[in-house]
Amino acid sequence: MKVLMVLTSHDQLGDTGHKTGFWIEEFAAPYYVFADAGVEITLASPKGGQPPIDPNSEADDAQTEATKRFYQDNAVQDKLSKTEQLNTLKADDYDAVFYPGGHGPLWDLATDAQSIKLLEDFWTQGKAVAAVCHAPAVLLNANLAGKPLIAGRAVTGFSNTEEQAVELTDVVPFLLEDELKSKGAKYEKTDDWHPYVIQDGLLITGQNPASSEATAKALLKILQGQH
Repeated sequence: MKVLMVLTSHDQLGDTGHKTGFWIEEFAAPYYVFADAGVEITLASPKGGQPPIDPNSEADDAQTEATKRFYQDNAVQDKLSKTEQLNTLKADDYDAVFYPGGHGPLWDLATDAQSIKLLEDFWTQGKAVAAVCHAPAVLLNANLAGKPLIAGRAVTGFSNTEEQAVELTDVVPFLLEDELKSKGAKYEKTDDWHPYVIQDGLLITGQNPASSEATAKALLKILQGQH
């Protein structure tokens, strides 16, 4: 079993002067779900190399068992520092793709032509696609037979109320909940910061950082069923 994990390369939080990137929990928890199940994991990002970590995800109150494990895991830290460049990879070589969130993907992966093509290829090859928190933004511009891939599909992702809670409503390039709905997706959510995962066929989405492990476990179930 081979999973491609795609991370953001974007590190600027709009024009605030603050840094952003990917959220550690949303990488670490899924990574260990896959690794502990014997899945072969390839890490990639648009620019390759070390993807930027959102500094807020390093705060004490954002830590989980998975992030603590990551901080002590030199091998995985080293692997993360050498992500493959996205444009060198093909969907043919993997069984599924997983996108961790953080605010970064709103700026780069949502419109990254290579990521969009990869997603469309995974989908047309009948392979599972998963994204958590802000990462469902990567689905917005993927199309199938001239229609948005997510049109008519049940999805979740970081909600408008969660964006308000972190006071970034006016900073982000768009509100994910609104954009998912505008593409015809059937958007659903639960209470802010509670785990929530939706599976619609081979499409799996999680609402927020608390949903990252469950999103990965849902993807793993599909993989294990395929093999």
